[in-house]
Amino acid sequence: MGDLSYLQTIIIAIVEGLTEFLPVSSTGHMIIAQSMLGVQSTEFVKAFTVIIQFGAILSVVILYWKRFFKLNKCKVFDKQAAADKPFSGKVVVYVKRLLYKFDFYWKLIIAFIPAAFFGLVFSDKIDEMLESVTVVAVMLVIGGVFMLFVDNIFKKVDESEEMTEKKALNIGLFQCIAMIPGVSRSMATIVGGMAQKMSRKTAAEFSFFLAVPTMFAATAYKLLKLLLEPNGIDILTQNIGALVIGNIVAFIVALLAIKFFISFVTKYGFKAFGYYRIIVGGIILVMMYLGHNLEVV
Repeated sequence: MGDLSYLQTIIIAIVEGLTEFLPVSSTGHMIIAQSMLGVQSTEFVKAFTVIIQFGAILSVVILYWKRFFKLNKCKVFDKQAAADKPFSGKVVVYVKRLLYKFDFYWKLIIAFIPAAFFGLVFSDKIDEMLESVTVVAVMLVIGGVFMLFVDNIFKKVDESEEMTEKKALNIGLFQCIAMIPGVSRSMATIVGGMAQKMSRKTAAEFSFFLAVPTMFAATAYKLLKLLLEPNGIDILTQNIGALVIGNIVAFIVALLAIKFFISFVTKYGFKAFGYYRIIVGGIILVMMYLGHNLEVV
């Protein structure tokens, strides 16, 4: 089949679908799963763990399709007032009207920009860290401890919960922290939202929305990078079955995971995920201390 067996493909895809939108680090869990399954870190496998995120983001688009494909109805637009303005004034009026109409997409673009910039600048360093189970384990524990207290740290909620350009940018900056494996993109963006006085549910949903452009860009970049490798087309052709199966499995599992997460976090908060992260990260560190080699090769 190529670099991955069918069983390895399905297991890694299930891990991706289950953990992508939970604040437990999907990348970290896939690295751990890859290590446990004895999967070698080939160029294709590195790309595979990113490309199957495409299946997961499709689940968000399906579940929230009304938000993704519904434009704002423009406010009353005074054409006469615009006509009386100089050309520069007319441009401003039309731009404001356009931004309001596409407000949902505009805020996502603003939030996406920081990750796009830092992702390109530190691409090689990120790839290097992606091979370290130690980094994943340490960040799981640190993030877990933080999550035990996050509900109390960000208790104050702005009732209007209006998403502004400033809030979107701040959440986008928080997302950049997740470039460290084990942090969790979901955790970083949800915490970023709660830091802007958003409720747990609203912050989680915006985290899902932001995942679409972020993960789509990461998928496209990895796919292009793979194709530009020597024999890249042959590598892709040999492993096309793994990519198809991986994306389908990730899509189905992510659909279920999102529904569970929204319901759970709204009722109970993040403590359970904090304890989970500490336990998993702690077990890995203990195993490595006892001499078990879990590093990806």
